[in-house]
Amino acid sequence: MCLAISGRVIKVEGSMAEVDFGGVGRQVNVSLVDARPGDWVMVHAGFAIQTVDEDEALETLRLWEELLSQT
Repeated sequence: MCLAISGRVIKVEGSMAEVDFGGVGRQVNVSLVDARPGDWVMVHAGFAIQTVDEDEALETLRLWEELLSQT
């Protein structure tokens, strides 16, 4: 099973990007996608695997919050 989470690209330097995950910044490899600052990406195991539009990214984050609040 593959789990990925949405994050917003803050800045890109080469194949690495600073990605914001709801206030937590992480370095993510973006060599598999064409990501620019402001873009939303789905991240799995430290790699951005897909770019997504903002509505889809926010819906994914809402679903994660809903799931986590049930535990």
